[in-house]
Order: sequence, then C-alpha cells, then structure tokens
Amino acid sequence: MPRNAANNRSDHSDRSLAANDAGPHAASLAAAPDWRHANAVQLAAGLRAIRQQTLQVFDAYVAAGALHVPYKEEFNPPLWELGHLGWYQEFWIGRNPQRNKGIRYNDALPRTASLQAHGDSWYDSSNVPHASRWHLQLLEADACKAYLAATLEQTLALLATAGTGDDELYFYRLVLLHEAMHLEAAIYMAQALGVPLGHLPDTINTIAARAGNTCATGQLSIQNTAWTLGSSATSGFVFDNELGAHTVQLAAFSIDAQPVTWREYLAYVHSTGCALPRYVRLAGFVTHGASTYEQQVFGQWQAIDPQQSAVHLGHAEVLAYCAHVGRRLPTEAEWECAAMTQPGFAWGQVWEWTASTFAPFPGFVTHPYRDYSEPWFHTRPVLRGACAATQHMLRSPKYRNYFMPQRTDIYAGFRTCGL
Repeated sequence: MPRNAANNRSDHSDRSLAANDAGPHAASLAAAPDWRHANAVQLAAGLRAIRQQTLQVFDAYVAAGALHVPYKEEFNPPLWELGHLGWYQEFWIGRNPQRNKGIRYNDALPRTASLQAHGDSWYDSSNVPHASRWHLQLLEADACKAYLAATLEQTLALLATAGTGDDELYFYRLVLLHEAMHLEAAIYMAQALGVPLGHLPDTINTIAARAGNTCATGQLSIQNTAWTLGSSATSGFVFDNELGAHTVQLAAFSIDAQPVTWREYLAYVHSTGCALPRYVRLAGFVTHGASTYEQQVFGQWQAIDPQQSAVHLGHAEVLAYCAHVGRRLPTEAEWECAAMTQPGFAWGQVWEWTASTFAPFPGFVTHPYRDYSEPWFHTRPVLRGACAATQHMLRSPKYRNYFMPQRTDIYAGFRTCGL
C-alpha cells in the first residue's frame, strides 16, 4: 500500500460491485462479504484466502526462475514484496499497541520488536528507498514464507480476541486490502516479465471472463446534476482520500456505456499510424486487407478479442484517442455519478484513466498509514473502476486509484465523455 515506491506506488455506505458491475461475475460477488464492513470471522477467512493466492503467484515466480528481476521503477524484487507483506501485517497489528484504536491510533507510542530481526531495515516501504531493495540481503524463499506464516498466525490469534467495532477491526481490514493491492501488482509484474500464470485458477483464469464484459454499448446521457463526490460514511472502512464528501455541479454530459474496446482503439491506430499499445503486435491481414492483431498474455501471444476493453494504455495515449474522436476523458465526479446512477454503465474490466488529478477532498485528514495518499497528491491522474486482476474486496465505485501517467504495465484503459 503505497502501491509502493514505484507509483511511485508499485508498493501498493458505498454500493458494492455487485450493484454496479454488469459483468459476468456480479452474481457471485453479490454473495461475497461487504469487506469494508467485514466482521472478524469474515476477515479471518479473507486473510487466509488472499494469502493462499499470494503464495500461488509467488510460487509461479519461483517456477519461472524470476525471483531476481531487473531494476525498474515499476518493479519490486519478489522476495522483497513477500517479506513486506509479513512486515506490514505485524507492524500494524502484532506490534501495534493501539491496534484497537483505528484511525484514533497514536503513532508516538513505541512498538514491540519485529519477529524478523531485520524487518524494519529491509521491508519498511516508507523508509527503505526503492532502488536499495535490489541490494538487500533478504530472506530466501522458504524463510520468507515461514515469516509470513508466523505473522499471519499472530494476526489471526489477535483477531480472534478483537472487538466487533470499526475501530477494533480497522487495521485488520487495512492489511487485507493492502495484500489485495500487492497481489494485483504481482500479477501485472508477471505480465511485464512474461511469468506464466495461466494455470492459477484462483487468481488468473477469471481475468478473460471479467475482461469480456460487453453487455452495454453506446452512450449514456446524464442531465445537469449536483453530485456528492467522496464518501460521508460513518461506519466501516474508508480510505482517507475518499472522505470529504462535497457537492460538485455537473453540466449535462454523455459518457460511454463501456470502456473503449480493442476494435475501436485498433481502428484508431490503423487510421492514424500511431504506435501499437504495449503487449500488442500486428499478426497479419484478413479479407480485404483488414489487419489482425495479437496480444501477449503472461508471455504467450494470443488473438485479440475485438470486443474486449483496450488495456495497458498510458494517459497520453488515451488523451490522443479522445482528441482524435472529438471526445474527452470524464472527470472522476462524472465517472462516479454515472457508475452509481446508470444501470447500463459497465465497469470492472480495466482501470479507467480520468481527467482528474489525484488531490485531497475538502477537510482531508491523514489516516494512520500516512504514506498511502498524502505523498502522491497533485502528481498523477486518478483512475476509477477496477481491472480484471483486482480482487473483489477492492472493487468499489468510490475507490480512487492513482498512477503516474506514463505507466502502461497496469491494466488501464478508458472511456470517453462529451456534451
């Protein structure tokens, strides 16, 4: 959670997704817990499940011989990522004498020692510079897994005796969402490195189905309205950058019912001669000279489904497309309004770039994990929605994602907006 240094976040009463996502997984998600209000039993199950998936992906890195990755701003060494998850969990729960205080926590109180002697000097994303992580004498795979097992056991034992209020459960919800973010980051790093993940049913095989959401087409029209942007929730878990509900006056606008598809985006590429997106190549020609394209998915080339959402696009690329078709990106207020009021608005296939810069809402107050939001304000655009690799506990129409505009490794696409 700060999708950490490289995002420099490569360290990484709202409606649920089920109410807003027209995708094929909406029905199954309807039965899932409301993770922002999850109780202790649900949290325990969620922490075990997300850890199982984390270890599956890590083992895929081991099998591919990809534990030692090249230095890049958007990467982290897999052994650092894994150790960081254990460190983060014990830092906020096992070592935190005020773990029952929630956002009222006092960071001036000393913590107990880490279960790992070098935990603070190796895995603290706030104080260990990103580039230095490639030069640390980190725990090897088996020792790192043992550290994660010990911190999870510690967390679950404390959770079993925790209270039932939002304050008592705040940090357990935080570490669950934190690991979900890192799992997604591990998936898009695997995509960048060509690490095979297609054999992992819990994490990967649903991606194609989620990305194939083509239920809605055309554009939706929204009249002049006053929209309340941000959350005013007084219960459950809320990220600090979501709080500060305020009224935004929206002029009438139209917005695509679904993100721009490969058919639309590749037609634009063909007509303008601009560069192909990351992981895409020209495969040949069919009848009447029409181009065919392939995309690389975890190291394997496969035919592009033209109806799926275009993905791995940077902010500049989507702005150029919008200018070409005489449209624009929606603001995050327009996106949120459409997502929460228009039944035909399909989202959840790709993160969607918006025209808004990530900035605090009125009255912003930093929550205990200070590096989650505040250091990144005014430096990058907001993305809304979710992508095919996003775990269901993170999927909310209120969730504000944010990455540097040049990032194309993330599962990001867009939709257009106009009068």
